[in-house]
Amino acid sequence: GMKSFKIALAQFSPHIGNVEANAQKMLAQVNEAKKQKADLIIFPELSTVGYPAEDLLLRPSLAKRTQNAFEQLSKVKDIVMVFGFVNQTEDGHRYNAAAVMKDGQVLGIYNKQNLPNYGVFDEKRYFSEGHQHLVFEYLGHKFGVLICEDIWSLNTVHQLSQLNVETALVLNASPYEVGKPQHRLTTMSELAKQLNINLVYTNQVGGQDDLIFDGTSFVVNKDGGIALQAPSFKEDLFYAEYETEQQAYKVGTLTPALDTMAEIYQGLVLATRDYIQRSGFPGVILGLSGGIDSALTLAIAVDAIGADKVQAVMMPYTYTAQISVEDAAAQAKNMGVTFGIAEINPIVNSFMQTLYPFFGNSPADTTEENLQARARGTLLMGLSNKFGNLVLATGNKSELSVGYCTLYGDMVGGYAVLKDVYKTIVFELAKYRNSISETPVIPERVITRPPSAELRPDQKDQDSLPAYDVLDAILYAYIEEDCSQDDIIAKGFKKEVVEKVIRLVDRNEYKRRQAAIGPRISPRSFGRERRYPIVNGWTPGV
Repeated sequence: GMKSFKIALAQFSPHIGNVEANAQKMLAQVNEAKKQKADLIIFPELSTVGYPAEDLLLRPSLAKRTQNAFEQLSKVKDIVMVFGFVNQTEDGHRYNAAAVMKDGQVLGIYNKQNLPNYGVFDEKRYFSEGHQHLVFEYLGHKFGVLICEDIWSLNTVHQLSQLNVETALVLNASPYEVGKPQHRLTTMSELAKQLNINLVYTNQVGGQDDLIFDGTSFVVNKDGGIALQAPSFKEDLFYAEYETEQQAYKVGTLTPALDTMAEIYQGLVLATRDYIQRSGFPGVILGLSGGIDSALTLAIAVDAIGADKVQAVMMPYTYTAQISVEDAAAQAKNMGVTFGIAEINPIVNSFMQTLYPFFGNSPADTTEENLQARARGTLLMGLSNKFGNLVLATGNKSELSVGYCTLYGDMVGGYAVLKDVYKTIVFELAKYRNSISETPVIPERVITRPPSAELRPDQKDQDSLPAYDVLDAILYAYIEEDCSQDDIIAKGFKKEVVEKVIRLVDRNEYKRRQAAIGPRISPRSFGRERRYPIVNGWTPGV
């Protein structure tokens, strides 16, 4: 007859491409789940190789490595495993697949039917579409298997529910963007109710290059009630118990959703930690200017890998305000990081002397400003080379959008933590970070001072750019919402301001194409998603 049972959801952080290490880690989690008397364990999408493995999926030895992983996993007894792998068939097809395995036997293989090919997804480059459902019986209950995008296709889920499946086991590698964890939960709760099916949704967690996977796995009963909500950004095993009398999963862990700033902050910390550690860097270094971007980047770096692995360097020049030096030193001390001051006057002066025969008496312009930025970039790269630490770039999305940054200057580095974070959100995140520690780690003055690049006397960002709240609203409309120039002007922004901002965005694609990668938190990040030709003759105003 029907029995009550227990499912383990493995909110798993794979090491992309390291199939053997992933299989070992999966075995450890299986053994832990067995200790907790779980009857079934479900892993995320493509858990053996990790997501997205991109062109590693095309390597000729992948099949052999996957076979080895299956051999390791086939030693497991007394628990059903549902896990993701690449299914390469005799006829030359490659599928994004899930295996159901018990006591070394593969009970069934499911090939993903809906392959996303928009936004950050590129699955049609690698996979063929599956065309069949997988249903299996276990402990007197009927289970079906779905993979990620399948659950967003009403048609696919509807077909599965018509096969009298009680519980759909869903393997996911669903990337994070602001608000996405809550959106998934709400949508799936409505879907479960509509189709009268229980959903066990397991999501990958961890940072992978520019993507963040948040986890936030969950279980929803067929009445739409939430039985499990796992925390975001944390690797762990979570359990759901099905009670036959109630015909429902018992309410277990219910981690409240994070508020927006906490969500973004924790996502950036996770992404930064995984990028640094999995790339094998002993630590990081960054230029600490006394401004808010580098202040926030420093806080994230310390929270990610610890103060002992973070070095900050202040590089003042003639135009650097004394309070900038004081604030940088104060923050470095607050956070307990290694801190040094490197004066760049002699370097910049030497550049100017060398260039004088070429420049003659042409008036100073951004060239001289860029030389300051590039002197700093060169110093950071020198320190990086000598001690092996990764340089963190500190620019934000607002600057990168309009090109308010210097190639080979403040753009140097291997990872740009705030690359997808608008300046207005940088302020919010700084206040949030101060609110969660006993004493503020970012000096109050850094948050309240008008932002300045400090590359010429009395310079303010607002001399070259509109106020950040206006700039960000225009950028958001143009980049995230794809509004036309006329649409944006119609929203009530000044015509000449909108024209200038759009001109700057369009003209600076060449800089973004050379920029360091950084964690994606929006549906329109530069890099994987917003792809514009560098050379083009498109004019915005029509």
